[in-house]
Amino acid sequence: MDPLTQGLLGASLPQSASKKGQLVVAGVLGLLAGMAPDLDILIRSSSDPLLVLEYHRQFTHSLLFIPIGSLICTLVLHPLFAKRRGLTFSQTWFYCTLGYGTHALLDACTSYGTQLFWPLSNTRYAWSTVSVIDPAFTLPILILLSFATLKRNPWYARIAFLWALVYPTLGMIQRDRAEVAGWELAQERRHTPIRLEAKPSFANIFVWKIVYETQGYYYVDAVRVGATVKSYPGESVAKLDVNKDFPWLDPKSQQAKDIERFRHFSNGFIAQDPNDEFRIVDVRYSVVPNQINALWGIKLSPTANKGTHVEFTTHRDNTQESRQQFLGMLTDFD
Repeated sequence: MDPLTQGLLGASLPQSASKKGQLVVAGVLGLLAGMAPDLDILIRSSSDPLLVLEYHRQFTHSLLFIPIGSLICTLVLHPLFAKRRGLTFSQTWFYCTLGYGTHALLDACTSYGTQLFWPLSNTRYAWSTVSVIDPAFTLPILILLSFATLKRNPWYARIAFLWALVYPTLGMIQRDRAEVAGWELAQERRHTPIRLEAKPSFANIFVWKIVYETQGYYYVDAVRVGATVKSYPGESVAKLDVNKDFPWLDPKSQQAKDIERFRHFSNGFIAQDPNDEFRIVDVRYSVVPNQINALWGIKLSPTANKGTHVEFTTHRDNTQESRQQFLGMLTDFD
């Protein structure tokens, strides 16, 4: 989730549990602690571009790390901020724990994948109920916390936290409706998917990207889930076959190992880019949800030496045509 939303949700729970006189300081502690787990993006390497992907949403986002992460926040924030405002160390730790504890669960509501139980499990949990940026989710929390702070009334924060529970629940209902529509599309094509997923498109819970896997292909479609359900059939791409698509690749090379790392990060939804024979893409994400035009991928080089890493590439597809296609789906009320 974006840092602002993480911080606001982190502030809402401590403010909900605080007394009137501690509401502001509780909110600040929760805000900062709620954003702290994303400091894992600082773990990166100039020679290994996939390192940041491996560590983002890993140990700092584990539910088992909450006591440690919140303690680190307390050790930093208590002498700098909380102590001079009359809070004891245990009170600071309490508010930081509440703020820090909201982060991983909110991230798991997105479709990116969060390792909630590391190191016991490397499974990336992605409930796919909320987009990583969604104003309809964030703005009510921001407004309610502003009132809570200005009026020194924790009930506004409690309503904000309640909204943070209600909205992903609505997203879950929408996701399930989108998945049903996806299965119907597959059946119309006489496909029997090995697996099928629905993911919210950018900044809303109405238009969903459907990705399903058959024996040899990935298919992507879009569905708009409102009062009625409308489908937008999309594209397909062959599943990655490393031996066939990259016959020149040494299976013991670092690039071959990086493909498997990227496969794990992408939950297996990877394919050779139709527009670039040396690029492998994550087919789950695109600006226009019924297209293969992937937001990110890795690029291989046939001339690289055995120990060279792949290149991580991004493609935002911020063209006017793409924006119009997406907005057309979002505002299609017929």
